[in-house]
Amino acid sequence: MTAESSREYDVIVIGAGAVGENVADRVVRGGLSAVIVESELVGGECSYWACIPSKALLRPGSVLHAAQGIPGATQAITGTIDAGAALKHRDWFTNNWQDGSQAEWLDSAGIDLIRGRGRITGPREVQVDGLDGNSYALKANHAVVIATGSTPIRPDIEGLKDVPFWTTRGATAAKEIPKRFVVLGGGVAGVELAQAFARLGSDVTLVARGRLLSSYAEEAATLVLAGLRADGVTVHLHTDVQRVEKNDDGSITVAIEGKTLDADQLLVASGRHPALANLGLESVGVEAPNGKPLRLSTDASGLVEGPASDGTSGFWLYAAGDAAGKVLLTHQGKYEARATGDAIVARANGELQGSPEPWSPWAHTANEHAVPSVVFTDPEVASVGLGLEQALLQGKNVTGVELPINVSGSQLYSPDYKGWAQIVVDEDRKVLLGATFAGPGVAELLHSATIAIVGEVPLDRLWHAVPSYPTISEVWLRLLEKYGL
Repeated sequence: MTAESSREYDVIVIGAGAVGENVADRVVRGGLSAVIVESELVGGECSYWACIPSKALLRPGSVLHAAQGIPGATQAITGTIDAGAALKHRDWFTNNWQDGSQAEWLDSAGIDLIRGRGRITGPREVQVDGLDGNSYALKANHAVVIATGSTPIRPDIEGLKDVPFWTTRGATAAKEIPKRFVVLGGGVAGVELAQAFARLGSDVTLVARGRLLSSYAEEAATLVLAGLRADGVTVHLHTDVQRVEKNDDGSITVAIEGKTLDADQLLVASGRHPALANLGLESVGVEAPNGKPLRLSTDASGLVEGPASDGTSGFWLYAAGDAAGKVLLTHQGKYEARATGDAIVARANGELQGSPEPWSPWAHTANEHAVPSVVFTDPEVASVGLGLEQALLQGKNVTGVELPINVSGSQLYSPDYKGWAQIVVDEDRKVLLGATFAGPGVAELLHSATIAIVGEVPLDRLWHAVPSYPTISEVWLRLLEKYGL
């Protein structure tokens, strides 16, 4: 390092992804000063290697498949997906992995940016090894926020460390479509990318240790499985990978129970965990217990609970988004970020003491009750709140109502439409605890369910929310009728 610069801010945010940007924006709006420290691209994982590029790769196949299912449009479809054009559109959507416009937004919002690697060196203190060759000693008057996101889990598979493979970053930034593509993992990333590459021209095999989409209702997962197989994806469920090895010709062999798979490219999509390594947390007493991976314990506002105190003015360390380890979804991380930023301002102004009340502007309460999530496969899966099995395991007095999605709106969408819907009713309060939809185009149904759950709308009032005809939303009427209203 050629020089050291000391700077002071009200709030220091480590990580310039969507979560870090939102925290910094909220504290600046509240009258505090803020700096963001980032070692890669401003905008983070979602903008460049996750949500945005993966959906850009999925969209061409979804549009083509929808058109192929409609008489009149079917006869007009004469070609297949142009993979090169799809990749070019993906490049445009990610701004060609250039973050100039995002950095300009930070500047316009009054947020400073230091490009470099930050680590905590003491209470409210962060040292940055700048990418410009300089060192920066930062001091926070009020808070340091960890918004470093998450990193892929690398499973313990024999030979994997000696084989070049893609994580989701490699797949979403692919420059060409591999001929033979093996995907390890049956979660959201695995199924989305398996279908995207199958429709872009790969011969895809997916291997999952359990069933597909194990955190979603099995009826919904079954529809996705049928969709993958219809696209030519070979799926091995409840299957362990015994070993992987690289061949002399550059191909990869994946050994599973009873057979081997040959691949030109391997994707390992085994989940993610908070990115907390090399942040200096041990310098303020935050350490992993008994050698286990570090997980931060946070209160309802993102305040890290534990020994991280400066001894004079209390706790100062926060975590939001994937780094907090609660809900690893971009939209939920941004929700946490807004509440965390506002909580920092409220504490700085003496308006908040202790942990915030549930559903207050400073609390992450929705994480406990109404987390919406969408699997952007074809068919889609959209879910919020508790599934029936989860609710029963929690000992709740609930009723599950489920049925095929078969209404005028779905038949208009496609004569061959196949879908499924479920609501979970709290019988003690007569409100919704959860909802799941599976089928083409159901993602846009989800926010109505989220509002009903967060708002605790009584079912006898929800009955008066009349769905437009003919739309897939008619399924709400059929679900409530089947419940008995």
